[in-house]
Parts: sequence; C-alpha cells; structure tokens
Amino acid sequence: MCLGIPMQVVSIDGYNARCEARGVSREVSLFLLQGEEIKVGGHVMVHVGYALQVMTEQEARSTWELLDEVLAAEGNDA
Repeated sequence: MCLGIPMQVVSIDGYNARCEARGVSREVSLFLLQGEEIKVGGHVMVHVGYALQVMTEQEARSTWELLDEVLAAEGNDA
C-alpha cells in the first residue's frame, strides 16, 4: 500500500521545499507540481519525497484525522 502524507511547506528553494509534519522535517521535490501555486505555510501531499498535489489546511487536517483512525485501529488489532 502506498501512502501520501500531508505536510506543511516551511521554505522553498526552486523546485525543492523543506516540509514538516508532526515534528518531522523532510526535503521534498516540487518538480511534479510545476505551474501550481505553492506558498510557504501551504500544504502538499507528499509521497516518497515528491509533492503530488497542493492541499488546503482543512484537507490536510482531515487526512491526518483519517490516518490517526487507521493507526488507532491497527493498534487495537494487536
């Protein structure tokens, strides 16, 4: 299964960005989002180091809520 993780853009340098989520910081390629408006403070869906789509803050929050539910259910199955 492949998962995209919502992350907030902290800084942008050309086609690369520093993004953070839940205390984890990563260097992310913005190459696949050429032509999209990406801003510091905005949110992107990240998979294997590439931003795949721009998200609203609400979309990012909702996605994290769903991921938390999956992780909680996974912990209850053990």
